[in-house]
Amino acid sequence: MLGKIRNATFRTKILLLLSSLIVAMGLSVLVAMNLNRHALFLLSDSYNSNAELNSFVQDVSLTESAMETYVNYRTFESIDAYYNCSARVENFRQTMQQNPSTDEISQKEYVVNQLALSFLYLSRKAVTARRANDSDDAAAYYARSAECYNFLVRQVSELNMLFLTHNAHVYEKDRANVTGVTRMSFVFLIALFFVILMIAYLLITKMTEPLESISEVATRVARHDFDVPLFKCDTQDEIGNICRAFDRMIISIREYVDTIWEKARTENKLRESEMEMRALYSDAQLRALQSQINPHFLFNTLNTGVQLAMMESADRTCFFLEQVSDFFRYNIQQQKQVATIEDELSLVDSFVYIMKVRFGQRLEFKKNTPDGPCYEQLPSMTLQPLVENCIKHGLRNETGRVELTIRREEDFVVISVSDNGEGFDPSIRERVLDVVRNEDVGSLHELSLPEGASSASDKSTDPTEHVQHAGTGLINVFMRLKLYFHRDDIFDIDTSAGSGTQFIIRIPKNV
Repeated sequence: MLGKIRNATFRTKILLLLSSLIVAMGLSVLVAMNLNRHALFLLSDSYNSNAELNSFVQDVSLTESAMETYVNYRTFESIDAYYNCSARVENFRQTMQQNPSTDEISQKEYVVNQLALSFLYLSRKAVTARRANDSDDAAAYYARSAECYNFLVRQVSELNMLFLTHNAHVYEKDRANVTGVTRMSFVFLIALFFVILMIAYLLITKMTEPLESISEVATRVARHDFDVPLFKCDTQDEIGNICRAFDRMIISIREYVDTIWEKARTENKLRESEMEMRALYSDAQLRALQSQINPHFLFNTLNTGVQLAMMESADRTCFFLEQVSDFFRYNIQQQKQVATIEDELSLVDSFVYIMKVRFGQRLEFKKNTPDGPCYEQLPSMTLQPLVENCIKHGLRNETGRVELTIRREEDFVVISVSDNGEGFDPSIRERVLDVVRNEDVGSLHELSLPEGASSASDKSTDPTEHVQHAGTGLINVFMRLKLYFHRDDIFDIDTSAGSGTQFIIRIPKNV
């Protein structure tokens, strides 16, 4: 909206200015009239309390009359009138002062409230007794309610006089306020008139100010002085068009020099980019060659060890080196990032053999798999980190037992890896799962796995580093499962203090 006003013609701007001034004056008059009207309304509202109190007395009188008629004649019209009138009395009574007060009017209002409450109570007792044909109780309650009624009317009359005196003072004060509001409205209109004149003067000056700058620049250009500042005016009115014409004329003189400078800077940037790309290309070639040399050197070294073991008839050493070679080959050459359960089980067999050679009889491994191959896919390097974690936990005991079980359910293939360690801390379990669900990898350093996470053979390593490594390994496995299957219910950790830890993976069959 402001942009449209800035880009309007001079004629439109002047018309808008005049219209705004007229609207502002009209609104100010309406505000003054509204203030006076509100003051008059307060003045007319001064005696409302007396009117309401008179209406209350009338309802009390109607209630007493209806009660008397019903007690004497027991008619349907009288009982209906009694309940209607007593309901109005009760409603008005609840709006009155509820607690004693030091103020005279409030205290009198509280007395009237309590008398009205007593009157309603006694009258209801009289009506109830009459409906039960108990003439004695009806007459007794009627007499007491009539006495209460008379006292209530006297108290209401006194309260009405107090209200009348109070409202007379309020009326005089409101009338003085009306006079003051009238004077303030008059002063407000005069002050607003001068403010509007000042705003009009500032706006007109703002609209005509660019004309002075244009005149000065035109004079300097006529004297062959082209070193003048640009207007940079973005309005679409007549003055904006003139300013842009002057800007284009001045810019055209410097345009050629600026073009040459821009070309030189562009050439320098292209030259720097070319050199940077060559450096990156050379580094990438070096890394590619290095990544080819390292695995070949590792496998050649292991194959040499296998040949030496065969020559020396060391069959167990030969088989061990073959398993180690298969294990590293799977880790290094697995480029597709996806494997089958069969591939993962083969890697686990190689890893467990290596661990048994290392730990001997201290490690027991049991594998329960269904008949037939398992070709369901999952991210590569999923089962081996879990088995490694269970081995490290289980070896805290004299004999570490690790069990890998695969079973087929209706919609899932369930894989569980468990150990006989002391169990997983439930608080750490929740923090690990929260990191995976929220993908908050930045909080890995805050994790603190149980002190028993390290095996007996790893006592020499730094416990803090091992804890962080174990937490990172688990989160890495769970995070890859979540990203691959796009679900959070694929993995879980069953923690039972003193009975080991169980990692559970549920692979959907329809994936």
